[in-house]
Amino acid sequence: MDLQLTEEHKLIRDMARDFAQKEIAPIAAEIDEEGRFPSETVKKMGELGFMGIEIPEEYGGTGMDTLSYVLAMIEISKACASHGVIMSVNNSLVCHGLYRFGNERQKQAFLVPLASGEKLGAYSLTEPQAGSDPANMRCTAEYDPETDEYVINGLKAWVTSGPNADYIILFAVTDRSKGRHGISAFVVDTTLPGFSPGKVEPKLGIRASHTSELIFENYRLPAWHRLGEEGQGFKIALSILDVGRIGIASQAIGIAEAAFEAARDYAKEREQFGQPIANFQAIQWMLADMKTRIEAARLLTYQAALAKEAAKETGARYTLPAAMAKLFASETAMWVTTKAVQIFGGNGYSKEYPVER
Repeated sequence: MDLQLTEEHKLIRDMARDFAQKEIAPIAAEIDEEGRFPSETVKKMGELGFMGIEIPEEYGGTGMDTLSYVLAMIEISKACASHGVIMSVNNSLVCHGLYRFGNERQKQAFLVPLASGEKLGAYSLTEPQAGSDPANMRCTAEYDPETDEYVINGLKAWVTSGPNADYIILFAVTDRSKGRHGISAFVVDTTLPGFSPGKVEPKLGIRASHTSELIFENYRLPAWHRLGEEGQGFKIALSILDVGRIGIASQAIGIAEAAFEAARDYAKEREQFGQPIANFQAIQWMLADMKTRIEAARLLTYQAALAKEAAKETGARYTLPAAMAKLFASETAMWVTTKAVQIFGGNGYSKEYPVER
């Protein structure tokens, strides 16, 4: 197994890094403080090809591999976690779902504008009473044979990019008697009547990425918007979430790297007892452990990316490596950012420094 990046991988990594540091990093603290959705920079990400990295060029994407997506996600998230999660959802939860399960008509209508960044996507599975328990889902989609439409009613919750999305992959109950096998997937057009975004969650962090409720009141959706067959929704949801885990792992690595580098640089500048605190072994130990965990998380995520690539040929599931990468990388991000705040001391609690965010 060759762990060296190809020239193509280095190119997209460097392009993402350059864009993130020049365009995103200067506004990251401001948009997080204001809770402002970064429409302009998200549009620029689309123009650079970051919103549909793995989607073939014929469907509006850049046609690159999963590792390319991971590398770009890390760099974007390193500058701003909000941009990272917006990018992750559009790539892994929406574009991947449409590419894998959509028919040609759906790909042309929805995937092309989403992968090119012309439109923005969201993914809606969770409900107030049905997070990890989709069988308890209450949002319904009833088929009307007279109009060849589904009539959707219900409330969804915790939808990333919910108030900003043009198209949303929605999961709703079409046959309650079948439990999880009675759930179906749909592509919602947010411009049609009967749809409205609900409450935007006042989150602790990642505030420039809006997370909201979605309200459906007698929302009529043409039947050709159904993704896959009736009853396949639960299976589709789980498959899509495997890809989402790789995106979240990449985001976590970016956040951890940003915190580590900020703490390392601060330790070199901050002086106590007549010398930089980086000279103290206690600080060196923390930085060494931070870097080690980041690199371990990176390798787990690369492994998950390679497993996903292999699955394109074999059709095998990659749930385990994706889940392990997400688990370890997200816990690493929490651990590293906490240590970064400790290295900053009291300043780590101040909004004047980046580790607070």
